[in-house]
Amino acid sequence: MAQRVARQDLSRAEWEIMKTLWAHGDMALGEIVSKLPPGPNWAYSTVKTFVRRMAAKGWVSSRRVGSSHLYSAAVKKGSAVGSAVRDFTRRVLDGVLTPFVAYYVEDKGLSDDEIAELERIIKDCRQRKGGRK
Repeated sequence: MAQRVARQDLSRAEWEIMKTLWAHGDMALGEIVSKLPPGPNWAYSTVKTFVRRMAAKGWVSSRRVGSSHLYSAAVKKGSAVGSAVRDFTRRVLDGVLTPFVAYYVEDKGLSDDEIAELERIIKDCRQRKGGRK
């Protein structure tokens, strides 16, 4: 069984960098800067600082190619999102997921596709637990 490594949490800006790396794969720093969504001041030097910190935290890896570095996500998206959801659920919701789902159902509203996906997930969960319906 693989042991989970505890990593420091990501800031909002760092999450944006991770989402960019997950979406586009290995990239040089300039490419990362150019692919980031509009928002905070994504100066080259700022992104470089973020990427170095993220590498120190274990979120990003790099490899030298010629005179530059290519950066990539060192953590799979599913693993990172799952960890963040578990952490949020423990910290904010005392480990209870129902209020989180209720918010989206009642306040945000869900598309028909999202409702169908939730129903599929619940059905699969019931089947794994030996339940019916």
